[in-house]
Amino acid sequence: MTTPSLLVPFYEHPAERPDAWAVLLDAAPSLYGVVLNPASGAGPAPDPAFAGAAARLRTAGVRVLGYVDTAYGRRPQAEVVGELLRHRDWYATDGAFLDQVATAPGALAHYRRIAVGARAAGAATLVFNHGAHPDPGYEAQADLLVTFEGPWDTYRTLDLPVADHYCHLVYAAPAGFRPATPVHCAVPGAGAHPWGTLPHLLEPAR
Repeated sequence: MTTPSLLVPFYEHPAERPDAWAVLLDAAPSLYGVVLNPASGAGPAPDPAFAGAAARLRTAGVRVLGYVDTAYGRRPQAEVVGELLRHRDWYATDGAFLDQVATAPGALAHYRRIAVGARAAGAATLVFNHGAHPDPGYEAQADLLVTFEGPWDTYRTLDLPVADHYCHLVYAAPAGFRPATPVHCAVPGAGAHPWGTLPHLLEPAR
């Protein structure tokens, strides 16, 4: 697999799971990007293990996206952008993965301000994780919209729109399953921490 189609939110520490991070590095040609999430965000101080992992991924040509929770529009724009700046300064991220992004049109102005601040902070790639299909107004603000995040049992019952700029993140997925969007991720993990497992599609990369 060489098409750069996997967006991987892998929320495990590089010092505790070095073999898994090595798999990610080996799979560089297949990756759209890797979400860097040291401490449910940038954390209170730089983490050398994450800095090293980010540097190795960037050297391999992989986008490194800093994770920031936007709390469905409740976090102020300055707070979100400040965290993105810490990701940039500590880990040299070249993009941003904004989590818990609102879907309703009422929050559009807030996210427009966030997007402008993120671009000014150096985010060359901006991903909005709505987790569900959002108002069309969000499409102009980000490069990629995550329009589904959830378990396979739910995903397989839905007929969701598919577009090049949509991404589906599916957990508790069976081996061999691939989401419908060009950029995607399907992992076997379930429960409270599904993104502590690697995508099924990375297994052959070793």
